[in-house]
Amino acid sequence: MLDATWLIPALPLAGFALLLLFGKRLGEPWSGWLATTTCFAAFVATAVVFAGLVGRAGDNRQFDQHLFTWFKAGSLKVEVGLLADQLSITMALFVTGVGALIHLYSVGYMHGDDRYPKFFLYLNLFVFSMLMLVLADSFLLTFLGWEGVGACSYFLISFWFERPTAASAGKKAFVTNRVGDFGFMLAMFLIFGALGTLQYAGPGGVLANAGHLSHTTATAIALLLFLGAVGKSAQLPLYVWLPDAMEGPTPVSALIHAATMVTAGVYLLCRVNPILGLTPGALDVVAWVGAITALFAATIACAQNDIKRVLAYSTISQLGYMFLAVGSGAYVAGIFHMVTHAFFKALLFLAAGAVIHGLHDEQDMKRMGGLRKYMPVTFGCFIAGWLAIAGVPPFAGFWSKDDILANAWQHNHALWFIGIVTALLTAYYMSRQVFLVFWGEERWRDGEDHGEPHEAPWTMALPLIVLAGLSLVGGGLNLPFNKHTELLANWLHPVFGDRLHELGISSASKWALAGTAVALGVIGIGFAVAVFIRGRVDPERLEPAVLQHGWYVDDLYAAIIETPGRLLAAFSAFVVDTKVIDGAVNGVASLVRNGGDRLRRVQTGYVRNYALAVAAGAVLILGYVAARAGG
Repeated sequence: MLDATWLIPALPLAGFALLLLFGKRLGEPWSGWLATTTCFAAFVATAVVFAGLVGRAGDNRQFDQHLFTWFKAGSLKVEVGLLADQLSITMALFVTGVGALIHLYSVGYMHGDDRYPKFFLYLNLFVFSMLMLVLADSFLLTFLGWEGVGACSYFLISFWFERPTAASAGKKAFVTNRVGDFGFMLAMFLIFGALGTLQYAGPGGVLANAGHLSHTTATAIALLLFLGAVGKSAQLPLYVWLPDAMEGPTPVSALIHAATMVTAGVYLLCRVNPILGLTPGALDVVAWVGAITALFAATIACAQNDIKRVLAYSTISQLGYMFLAVGSGAYVAGIFHMVTHAFFKALLFLAAGAVIHGLHDEQDMKRMGGLRKYMPVTFGCFIAGWLAIAGVPPFAGFWSKDDILANAWQHNHALWFIGIVTALLTAYYMSRQVFLVFWGEERWRDGEDHGEPHEAPWTMALPLIVLAGLSLVGGGLNLPFNKHTELLANWLHPVFGDRLHELGISSASKWALAGTAVALGVIGIGFAVAVFIRGRVDPERLEPAVLQHGWYVDDLYAAIIETPGRLLAAFSAFVVDTKVIDGAVNGVASLVRNGGDRLRRVQTGYVRNYALAVAAGAVLILGYVAARAGG
C-alpha cells in the first residue's frame, strides 16, 4: 500500500499535463471535472497510504520512496524521493481532501469564464506543488514545491489580470514571498555546510544529526527557516501580500489562503522540530511574532467591509495562533489547529463566494443584509464556520484553539493574555460579518436591480455542506479528555518524540482556561449583537480610519520602499541607462561613424592619386630595405 505514495503527487500532475494538452478542446465543464477527478483520486491514494502506515507498528511508520536521481555534480548527488510519515500524510490528507472539494466548488463558481480550462490547469499544478512540498524527503525538494506554490499563487491571484488591482496583487505576493525564500535558501546553505546533506530522514539525515549542530548554527538555521515561514504564512512584517491576494477568484482564496499554501510555513517549522528543540531563543521569537501577528490582524479585521478581506485578516490571525503553538513547543496543537482551520476557513471562504455569486459580484458587506431567507444552505453552513472560528463548543475551532491557549498559558502568561484577547476580537469581528451579511435590512436593494439573491448550484453547495460537517466534528481528532481520545497526538508522537510537549497543568486549570475562552467568545458575540442587531452602539465609532487602513502599514511600506524605489528607478533610467549605458553604446557608434567619415576622404576615385600612392609606397619600402641592408 505504501508503494502508492508516488501516485499522490503524480495524479494532479497528470491532470495538469492533460489540461495543458487538451484543456481547450475539453472546454467547460469537462476540464473542470477532469481536474476535480485527479485531485479526488489523489485523496484516495493518500487514504490508501495512510491505511498502510496505520498497519505498521508505531515506531515504524516512515516510508522513504526513492524515485530517481535528479542530477550529479561532483560529489553532490541529488535524489528525488518522497517521505511518507505521520506528519506528511496528515498534511496530504487535508490538502487533497479540501482541495478536491474546492475543485468541485470551482466547477460551478467559474462557469462562463473565458479561461475556464486554464484556471483548472493552474489549480492542478498548485496541488501538485503543495504535495511535493509536504511529501519531499529533502529540503531541496521541499524548496522546489515551495517555489512551485509561490509561482502558482502568482498565476491564480492575478488570474483576472485585466483588473489592474489583480495584476498588482499577484506581483506583490510574488515579490514579498521572495524575501522569505531568501531566508530558506540561506538556511539550506548552512545545513549543507554543517551536515553535508539536505535529506530529512535516515541515519545520515538532517533530523537524526541535528544534535551535531552548534548552538549558534542551529539558531541561525532556525531563524532563517522562520523567515521563510513568515513570508509564506503571512506573518509580521511580511503579511501584506495576503489581504491584497483576495483579488483572485474566491476558490483561490479558499485553497491557497486558507487551507494549504499559507500553512506551509507552519509545516516547515514542525518538520524541523529537532533543530528548533536546540534553540529556545528562536522558539521564543516564533511564539512572540505569532502572538503579536494574531492580535494585530484581528484588530484590522474588526473594521473591514469587504467580505473576503475580513476573512483574509482572520487567516493571518489564525496563522499567528499556529506559530504561537509552535513557539510554545506545542507542535501537535499547531497541527491540530492547522487541520481544523482548513475545515472552517475553507468553508467560510467558499460560503463568502456563494454570497458574492448570489449577489452578482457584490463584496461590500455594508451593501448586503437579510440574506438568510434567500440563501438558507449558505447561511446554515456559514453559521457552522462562524461558531467554529469563534471557539464555541463543540465545534472544531474550540478544541484546537483551547489547546493552543492552554499551552501558551504554561509557556508564558503574557502570550496567553494576547491569545485570549485575540479570541475575544475573533468572536466579535466574525459575528459582525455574520450580522452584516445575513441579518438586518436588505441593503442590496439600494443598488442596481439584479433580481433577488439566489442559492448556489449543487456543485458549490455540496462542498459547503461537507466542510460544515467537518467544522462540527473535526475537534474529535484530538479531544483532551485522556490519552486514548488524543488521537492526533498519539499519531504524531513518533515524529516529535521527546520533543512532544506535555501539558503540565491540572485538570481544574484546563477547565478554567477553557471556560475563560468560551466566556470571552460569548462576550464578543454578545457585543456584536448589541451593535449590529440592537443598534445600541454606533458601528462607525468602532471602525476608525486607522483600522480600516490596516494601521497604515501599506502606506508606511510605500513611503519606505516604494517611493524611494521609484526615485532610484527614475535616477537609474535617466542617469545610468541614458547617460552611462546608452552613452557608451552611442559613443562607440559615433566613434566608428566619424572614423569612417575620415577614412572615406582617402578614397578619391582618381587613378592618378592611387598610382602616386603606390609609387610612394614602393619608394618607402625600397628605402627601408636599403637602410636595413646598409646597417
